[in-house]
Amino acid sequence: MNTVAKETIIEFEEKKSKFIGYIKPVSSVREAEKFINGIKEMHPNATHNVPLYRVIENGQEYFKYNDDGEPTNTAGKPMAEILNILNVYNVALVATRYFGGIKLGAGGLIRNYAKTAKLAVNEAEIIEYVEKSTFIIDYDYEYTSEIEAFLNANQNVYNIEILEKNYADRVTMKISANAEIEEKLNEMPKLIVIKF
Repeated sequence: MNTVAKETIIEFEEKKSKFIGYIKPVSSVREAEKFINGIKEMHPNATHNVPLYRVIENGQEYFKYNDDGEPTNTAGKPMAEILNILNVYNVALVATRYFGGIKLGAGGLIRNYAKTAKLAVNEAEIIEYVEKSTFIIDYDYEYTSEIEAFLNANQNVYNIEILEKNYADRVTMKISANAEIEEKLNEMPKLIVIKF
C-alpha cells in the first residue's frame, strides 16, 4: 500500500484548457474535505474543481469522487483509476479545469483528468504507507530532557510529530508516530502511555 510524500501542485494546458492538479497526503476524511474545500475556495471561477479522496481511517476505507459537472465518468473516475493502479491511499486530490473554448470530447476529458492525477501523484512522490497512531505520553518534569532527547533522536525513525504539549503537575504530550514506537515507549518505566 502506498501514499504520497508531500503536498504539491502540477499544471498543464490541453487545447487552451488549463488543468491544475493539487494533491496532499491526508490521514482523515475531515482533513481531506478541508483540503478539497480550500482548493474550491481558491478557484471559485474555475469551470470545474473535480474532487477525490481515498482514506483509510480506523480500519475503514473511504473512497469518494465526483465529476463536478463534467460528463458522467469522464473526470473523477479516471482519476480514481490512477489511484487504484498505483495503489495509493490516504490522499486528497483536486483537478481544477479552466475551459479554454475548445471541447475535448469524452476521450479527451478522460485522458486529461487521468493525466492530471498521474502527474500530481508522481510529482508528490509515491512512498510506502506506514500506519501512524496517536499517543498521549505523561511524565514527571525531571525526565523532560531524557524524553525529549529520545523523541528528537527517533523523529525520523518513527515519523514522530508532536501535536500538543501541556505543562501542569506533570508534562503531557500528544504525539503522532508510526505504530512500532509503542513498544519503545512502553519500555520506559517513567512514562505513562495511552494509545488512541
